[in-house]
Amino acid sequence: MNPPYGREIGRWVENACNEARRGTVVVALLPARTDTRWWHRYVMRAVVIRFVEGRLKFGGAENSAPFPSAVVVFTPGKTASDGPVVRSMRVK
Repeated sequence: MNPPYGREIGRWVENACNEARRGTVVVALLPARTDTRWWHRYVMRAVVIRFVEGRLKFGGAENSAPFPSAVVVFTPGKTASDGPVVRSMRVK
């Protein structure tokens, strides 16, 4: 899932969390907005959070994203009761 990064992102991430509770594995590419309410309410329930090293650059874009990103995995029946597995990853 790569949701719109505007004001509605919290609803998208909440839906991803809910879909995982219903049995769907959801992998989301999200801005790493660790200072937001939606990050703490929903992303911190994920099983895996992988912070992308550096800034993403899509296709032939001239500039990279102005914010850091993370790949977040929500899985059915599993929650990060002791906190998610957090690591960094390199994207080429």
